[in-house]
Amino acid sequence: MTTFAVRPGSSRQLAGTGTLLRFALRRDRVMIPVWIAVNALMVLSMPGTLEGLYGTPAERADLIRQMETNSSLRAMVGPVFGDSLGALTAWRVSVYAGALAAVMSLLIVVRHTRDEEESGRQELVASGMVGRRASLTAALLAAVVANGVLALLVTAGLAGQGTTGALALGLGIAAVGMVFATMAAIVAQLTESARLARGLTAAVLGAAFVLRAAGDSATDDGSSVLTRLSPLGWLENLRPYASERWWVLALFAGAVALQGAVAYALAGRRDLGMSFLPTRPGPASGRLGSAGALAWRLQRGGVLGWSIGFFLAGVVYGGMTDGAADLVGDNDNARRIIERMGGQSGLTDAFLASMVGMLGLIAALYIVASVLRLHGEETSGRAEPVLANAVGRVRWAAGHLVIAFGGAALIMLLAGLGFAVGYGRETGPILGACLVQLPAVWVVGGVAVLLHGVLPRAALAAWGIAGAVLLIGWVGPALDVPQVVLDVSPFGHLPKLPGGSMRWGPVLVLTGLAVLLVSGGLAGLRRRDMTT
Repeated sequence: MTTFAVRPGSSRQLAGTGTLLRFALRRDRVMIPVWIAVNALMVLSMPGTLEGLYGTPAERADLIRQMETNSSLRAMVGPVFGDSLGALTAWRVSVYAGALAAVMSLLIVVRHTRDEEESGRQELVASGMVGRRASLTAALLAAVVANGVLALLVTAGLAGQGTTGALALGLGIAAVGMVFATMAAIVAQLTESARLARGLTAAVLGAAFVLRAAGDSATDDGSSVLTRLSPLGWLENLRPYASERWWVLALFAGAVALQGAVAYALAGRRDLGMSFLPTRPGPASGRLGSAGALAWRLQRGGVLGWSIGFFLAGVVYGGMTDGAADLVGDNDNARRIIERMGGQSGLTDAFLASMVGMLGLIAALYIVASVLRLHGEETSGRAEPVLANAVGRVRWAAGHLVIAFGGAALIMLLAGLGFAVGYGRETGPILGACLVQLPAVWVVGGVAVLLHGVLPRAALAAWGIAGAVLLIGWVGPALDVPQVVLDVSPFGHLPKLPGGSMRWGPVLVLTGLAVLLVSGGLAGLRRRDMTT
């Protein structure tokens, strides 16, 4: 086993960090800006939206009173601590902005640590004059750069609402990102698989969201013990624009320092490519006699995680449907936004349709991640031994694509069942509303297939397309953007169900477009050289 050129006791443990950092930022020159842009635009668009929704002191006071008694909505977005536009902005987006920063950070760290070791590239780097902890340091510094830029954008963009509150919110969001960056650094030392490292860190993020939601549903001031156990709960207890509690930043700093120290200690106690929780040696159990079976073995953990998440999200959204209708009440602006997202067939149906649409947008992220598993297998060199046998390229790719496109159908079906459990009625219409999202989800997946098959070096641009679709669907209705902009997204052409009329034309056109994109991608894959 190859070890690092610099010994543990050497003063050059960080040799080469600057070069590796520049290389990491260059490799992520698309991914990081997309994540930052989506997150920043979500935050910065909120003051204008909230001013239109709650423009008078009376409307804001009524919102606060309703949030105090509406535990289901507190579980989703947290309690309100002030009636200014800045405080309402922090209330509405801080939890989700922190979660997005966490996902961005864990992806960056795992990509430049465990992913590099798993692919074998780190072994080549380690053969040069590179310090033992240089790669880990560069990965964490890349996360610092990404979160720092996000914090600067949030602070500058919200400074008009109050500089102090803007600084608190920007630092809080970045701090959540760094907590999960250092957590991912620990998990990357414990596991041999980058996929497992991402999954375990994402599971911790999910647990943090659940803890905060459970705590906030029980209290209206963020004082629950469960809320305080979650980094997302720390963020809301920082209270930007509402008598900021600056001491909360010390919790973040302590967690980052402690987790970083553990990660560095673990990195110094293992050989390159090894882990503290090694993968069980073969022979593998079960059948791996086909490319499809191998693809399922590689992706089954991700499918399971997304399935559980979508079912639970459906239960939560279904349970808060009646409470959301009460919160909107007679607020014409809020009603108009929900109707733009979900149709004009009644407030309850419109809310259900908008939440189903949101899960459809998130399902687009799943299908891109699943399709790009092909890209990861190819660039890491693991596809070559498979294709060296009696396995054609199309057959190899088809195994992964069945899981990607079929998995999207599965998670949307489970989301519909979750809605039925949480809402308790309209099971059939809600299931239909979830499944009608699939053609748009498949179109996004088809674009990823086309990029991988025809332009493999640009395959990761599929994340940018998925991010743009998410941004249009999430922020567009709130900003009252023209319909022509909303129609850029395939989701803008779907019928608004439940409640609206079913229109088969757009559904069939989108399904046909997805078929053409996938066919074009597979044709390109058959003709081009394999990349490494």
